[in-house]
Amino acid sequence: MQIFSYVDSNISNSAAGGITLNSLLKTQQPNRAKNRRDVSKVCEMAIGSSLNTTLPKFETFVKNFATSFTHICSKLKILFLAISILYVLALFVPYFLANIQFTIKPVEMDVISDTEAVLLNKAMYDFVFADKSEHVDDSGNISLANSSLAYALQPIEYQNYTVKPGDNITRISKKFGLSNISTLIAVNNISNARRLQAGEVIKIPSTDGIVHVVKKNENLAGIASKYGVTVESLLDVNDLSSDKLQIGQNIFIPGARLDTNSLKMALGELFKCPITAKWRLSSPYGNRADPFTGVKKFHTGMDMAAPTGTPVKAALDGKVVAVSYNQVYGNYVIISHINGYQTLYAHLHSATVKAGQYLQQGQKLGLVGSTGYSTGPHLHFTVYKNGKLVNPHELIK
Repeated sequence: MQIFSYVDSNISNSAAGGITLNSLLKTQQPNRAKNRRDVSKVCEMAIGSSLNTTLPKFETFVKNFATSFTHICSKLKILFLAISILYVLALFVPYFLANIQFTIKPVEMDVISDTEAVLLNKAMYDFVFADKSEHVDDSGNISLANSSLAYALQPIEYQNYTVKPGDNITRISKKFGLSNISTLIAVNNISNARRLQAGEVIKIPSTDGIVHVVKKNENLAGIASKYGVTVESLLDVNDLSSDKLQIGQNIFIPGARLDTNSLKMALGELFKCPITAKWRLSSPYGNRADPFTGVKKFHTGMDMAAPTGTPVKAALDGKVVAVSYNQVYGNYVIISHINGYQTLYAHLHSATVKAGQYLQQGQKLGLVGSTGYSTGPHLHFTVYKNGKLVNPHELIK
């Protein structure tokens, strides 16, 4: 009987091959173990080779990924910062723009009397001449002018000067050592000094003074007396051989200056009444009893009573710097003018102008009303010059 092994189909029976099952198994086992070791070595070599190739690539990938991730995070930080800044600007810029003008903050009614002047000062502090050396007083005297006040008894001499861009009467006067702007205004018969333009040619006298045009029946003694100078000085300065004069003759008066109204007219500073219709003075500038409390307080302007809706006009040419409302002045307008002047028009029924608008003297800016801290329809009119209160009634007489 033949016996077949399922281990190896080539194995014959024991009689044919002389090989037993036990001996066959003993022979196969070492070979299998050896084969397994060989396979294991091959696998180890293959895996090692694969790892040697793959690990550097993986490390490079990780490094590149980390660099990219860091770069992306940096960009995100910048983006987040930019978004945050834009958000903050969106919140605060409208508020800043709304409050950048001269704004008087509302106050409680029980402290109005004590704070009225303070509020107005805050609203009207910023002015015209950035260069303080260009200030002139009400008589036209230039501060810090380098001038010789010795009105020498020598004939007056003139030189021509061409006005340059940026020039004005004050600067030109200082440039030539003149101490009063009346001199150039009078000598050149300038009707509006603010309209002096580059390219114009003006005469510059060698000393301060004004020109007097001889009228009928005038003589040298009378002219000298009028201006408070001597006849001899007029003879010498004008190089006259006698005191005989002719009508229309120009006589230079050394040291003289224009009167206040003439100077203001030439400078465009002569105020006009802001109400041209019928009105009455209901409260003057200065100390008064508060209409609500009865306590004596300083009144910063003049109150002009008129019916509601009466037109209110600009007292002088200028730029509107504020159109607003508060509990004290109600609806109000503030205008900035030449030479350090500002005017306030308060308690308006309504304003008809906008901030930044330029107005001519006499142009309507609003209507009389009774808004704010008021007992009836009127215009509260206040004037400042270089940050100091001025009695408006004296300017519009």
